[in-house]
Amino acid sequence: MIVDKSWTLFLDRDGVINKELRNDYVKTWDEFQFEEGTIAALAILNSLFGNIVIVTNQRGVGAGIMTEESLHELHQQMLDVIHENKGRIDKIYFAPEEDRLHLHRKPNPTMGHHAKYDYPEIDFNKSVMVGNSISDMQFGRALGMVTVYIDEKEKYNGTKTVEMDYIFASLAEFASKCKN
Repeated sequence: MIVDKSWTLFLDRDGVINKELRNDYVKTWDEFQFEEGTIAALAILNSLFGNIVIVTNQRGVGAGIMTEESLHELHQQMLDVIHENKGRIDKIYFAPEEDRLHLHRKPNPTMGHHAKYDYPEIDFNKSVMVGNSISDMQFGRALGMVTVYIDEKEKYNGTKTVEMDYIFASLAEFASKCKN
């Protein structure tokens, strides 16, 4: 995949940047663990993409399992580590609603429209959505993005579905293919 600074990278968080907890939510920095190779991958991606944003459903806030303040604290600590290692995330968009069908949550494109409002230079046809769920792929498709599925659980064993333009085992593998 050939990209340049005119492209925007949209990233899901859980299962892409950090390890997803089974049947639980990442609620504190102590529970947060970067996926292997992610920090180095974000440094590579920083040099390739003009904008990099996270779009993440954070249902735990709406369910009262964590507060919005604790989510912001966790995100700030994550951003500090990423920036210290030459990576970059320009902004984090999150949907805290508990209702899985809420308009703000992926697969609905609302967070993408918010990013476009904040960064008018975003061209969805020159954007990539990287995620580890079909709803991430549907979000990207709804906005006309290139979709990249991270199959960290080996659910698809490298076999793409119609929602996926590309499939990789990790964000690190995706970043290595972008720089070549």
